[in-house]
Amino acid sequence: MLTITKRELVQRIAEKTGVQQINAKEVIQSFLDEIINELAKGNRLEFRDFGVFEPKSKAHRVARNPRTGEKVEVPEKTTVKFKVGRLMKKKIQKDYAPSTDTEEEDSEDDMGSEAHERAVHK
Repeated sequence: MLTITKRELVQRIAEKTGVQQINAKEVIQSFLDEIINELAKGNRLEFRDFGVFEPKSKAHRVARNPRTGEKVEVPEKTTVKFKVGRLMKKKIQKDYAPSTDTEEEDSEDDMGSEAHERAVHK
């Protein structure tokens, strides 16, 4: 598994679109900044087929320090939940799912035999 940096994405997008890297970087950074700003306001962001970003509040709670057993107050905090969209889920499953006989049988049940035959014979 590789780690792809923002710089690498900027280079790829600049090459694909024919814009200068500095312009691609500005657009990408503006996009990311807007996502952060909207989540900070408590708004939900939905990108069809990609996924949904949603701020989630975690309530104040009392935890226990595992070393000492002492009770520790954990303040309320907000995290971000990401739910994978349909298209991304399909793409990830297709690219990373190991192929075994059992999974092929399962996929036939999910798709129906006619669709499965078309997929197998591509």
